[in-house]
Amino acid sequence: MPDPMLVLTGTILVLTFTGIFTEKVHGIERAKFAMAGAGAMIIAGQVFGFYSPQAAIEAIDWNVIFLLAIMMIIVSIMTTTGGFEHIAHGIAARAGGSQFRLIFLLGAAVSVFSMLLDNVTTVIIFGPLIVLICQMTAINPIPFLIAAAMLSNTGGVATLVGDPPNMMIGSAADIGFLPFLLHMIVPVVLSWVAILLTIRYLFRRSLLPPITIPVVWQEHFTHRNLWNKSMGVLALMLILFLFHDLLAWPPWIVAATGLTLLLFLAERVSLEEVTAHIETPLLIFFIALFIVIGGVERSGLLHHAGTLMKPLILHQPLIAALVLLWVAALLSALIDNIPFTAAMIPVLTSLKHQGIDVDVLWWSLALGVGMGGNGSHIGSTANIYIVTVSEQLARKTGNPDLQITPGLWLRMGTPAMLLSLLACSLFILVAYPWIS
Repeated sequence: MPDPMLVLTGTILVLTFTGIFTEKVHGIERAKFAMAGAGAMIIAGQVFGFYSPQAAIEAIDWNVIFLLAIMMIIVSIMTTTGGFEHIAHGIAARAGGSQFRLIFLLGAAVSVFSMLLDNVTTVIIFGPLIVLICQMTAINPIPFLIAAAMLSNTGGVATLVGDPPNMMIGSAADIGFLPFLLHMIVPVVLSWVAILLTIRYLFRRSLLPPITIPVVWQEHFTHRNLWNKSMGVLALMLILFLFHDLLAWPPWIVAATGLTLLLFLAERVSLEEVTAHIETPLLIFFIALFIVIGGVERSGLLHHAGTLMKPLILHQPLIAALVLLWVAALLSALIDNIPFTAAMIPVLTSLKHQGIDVDVLWWSLALGVGMGGNGSHIGSTANIYIVTVSEQLARKTGNPDLQITPGLWLRMGTPAMLLSLLACSLFILVAYPWIS
């Protein structure tokens, strides 16, 4: 007989995400469904004794919340300088009139930044930049925004610092930065190419018209001094992000340090004015979503799913690696990849302590949770931010076609995710003797 606690937890999870995914049908903001799901999960947790309000607070990843809010403020300060317009003109000019070449250039830049920074910070920086480029060249921004999110997710899979699950896996499996990069770079490159070609095919009609508006390379700065100071602060933040583990600083502390320094350097900037650009509904959505997922994790639902794989891991490790890759990806597309990673790490660690070789499973887990984030609009934090950018653009322009809907993302993101998983599966099959 099914455990009533697990059934109730699963029901709350399904209803919450059904409401989130069908936002365009019922017209209710996704943040409201997330809040309702969070409340229901806390009540259910108190009734069955697996979750409490205090545990719900602890389940919130405040590093993500603070990092998002702080980077929003930094970007809002930089937006007033005209620097983004200057960069936008430079990138558009180098595209040579080709929309696909423009996607390639932006995708390459986003991926490289995501390997060094986390993918959320990267899309916060590039999101407004992409909108500016598309507005100046009178082209549809949706393919470029979706590509930025997907390719930032993909680039982040390559390094320990590119995605939070990678940090968790590296710590649990005692994998260093360089070994992680050497193992992951080949499947990431294969997946990157697969995703880029998928985007080109699926958006072939939108990308067909050439960029017809002439782009003249010139300076568009309104406050160049402030822009230079901002770039200096970003450079310092990049260095601190790379060494934040040695400093024992979480990423939000690095961002807060940069913001504080920038505010003193930009003495004429009003703190009240720049903080008005914080996307409060987005932060509320994330807080509520973390509470829902925390309840699912505390109930043991994800751990129960992970333990079902133990017999397969013992007897068919290669098949288990492929199954884990796909299961991790599909679950990460539906929920957040961090809880599933947290649930699988104890399972793999326990098997390792029993003398079972689980090396290949670490790589399968990292690839699965990383690539799976592209499957839906809530599969990763970067996706949700990009969707929010499109919603803002749709409201400002009065054009609802500029909004990235859940259905649109599924139609475009699911094929890209599946092709990237095929590429990763091929890598595991071919490289199994080396990575196991």
